[in-house]
Parts: sequence; C-alpha cells; structure tokens
Amino acid sequence: MIRLFVGLGNPGPDYEDTRHNAGFWWVDALARELKTHLVMDKSYHGMAARVSVQGQSVWLLKPMTFMNLSGKSVASLANFFKIPPQEMLVAHDELDIAPGEAKLKLGGSHAGHNGLRDIHAQLGTDQYWRLRLGVGHPGNKAEVINWVLKKPSPDHRIAIAQTIDRALKALPPLLAGDMEQATRLVHTSKPPRPKPPRPATAPPPEALIDPTLAKPESNA
Repeated sequence: MIRLFVGLGNPGPDYEDTRHNAGFWWVDALARELKTHLVMDKSYHGMAARVSVQGQSVWLLKPMTFMNLSGKSVASLANFFKIPPQEMLVAHDELDIAPGEAKLKLGGSHAGHNGLRDIHAQLGTDQYWRLRLGVGHPGNKAEVINWVLKKPSPDHRIAIAQTIDRALKALPPLLAGDMEQATRLVHTSKPPRPKPPRPATAPPPEALIDPTLAKPESNA
C-alpha cells in the first residue's frame, strides 16, 4: 500500500498558482478527501498530515524546501518512519503529458525535473511511484523554466483540476496496494474526436423540380 503521499511544489504566494505546483494542488485535494489538514512540521522540512486508514498510518507531505531540495523533506519523513520507496507516491507536474491527462509510474528517470532529481539522490533509488500530472510543454526547451513558473491558462487550469479529481478516484486501490487497478483508474486518454454530422437524406429528383417551371400542356 501507499503510506506516504508527497506533492511537489514551491512554497509562497508567488508560486501557489503556477504549473510547477500541480503536485501541491493534488495533495491539498487529497487532504480534503481524507478530511485532514496539513501543518508545518520542521522535523520533516514541510507541511505534513497523518491520518489513520483501516488501522494503518498514512502520511501526506508538501516539502517547504523549494523544489530543488524536495528530497531532504521526503527522506526525513520516510527514514524516520521506515517507509520504503515502493510505498511512496510523489505527485508532480509533467511537461510531456497534456493538461487533462495523468499517468501513474513506478521508477524511471527524473527527466530533468529538479524535485525528482533530489528525491532520487536523497533516497538513493528511483523505485518510488509517481503521479505525473500533465501541464503540457511550451514547445521550446528554452522556455521550459518560464513555462512551469507561470500560471496555466484558465482552460488548462480547469483541465488539470479535472485530472486531479479523477486521480483521487484511485485512492482506495492505492491504499490497498492494488497498483494495477490504481493505474487503470489514473490513466486517461484524449476524448474521441466527434464524428462529423451525417448528411441529410437527398430528396427524390422529382422533388427538386420547380412546379412553376413545369412545361404547360399543349391545347393543339
């Protein structure tokens, strides 16, 4: 089962609505779902909450170290409570996934994400679960930093919020350790393109004749 849910982001009002804080948004939604509140805990360098689910302690964590030092917070809590990496889920913004989509993944590269990079380094492994929340790509690598540190468009923010809501539906299997079922619930795909309307049935040829142009009958 997942015993530690982490959301990545940067602290402070200047960052709270930026794409890079999508992980924070998800953990905040999770806290509401579990009817708990995160409070600052200096021991773990972040805002944390502990809840009991079916007799098992579950932690929620938002590192307050700024993104590049996220691993310091995650490792502090995980090491103290002896939570192995395979029982952690880290929610974060994902450039390579479109807004409105999300993917669940175990292990793999940090792909240049500085929060994941530091978690890799502090845990000494990449074998923890990630919830990759799509924020889209600016299309130009040089614009990535500005992109993630800016607010998404209203349409994209709505799409991300809808993704967060859908991902919360995977909470029961995540807590039960049924990662296959959780993956099925989290993974989303683009909606099918609407089919073009069918053309109206063509009228019979005689219906196309203007009766005013009908040839008059001969009197001969």
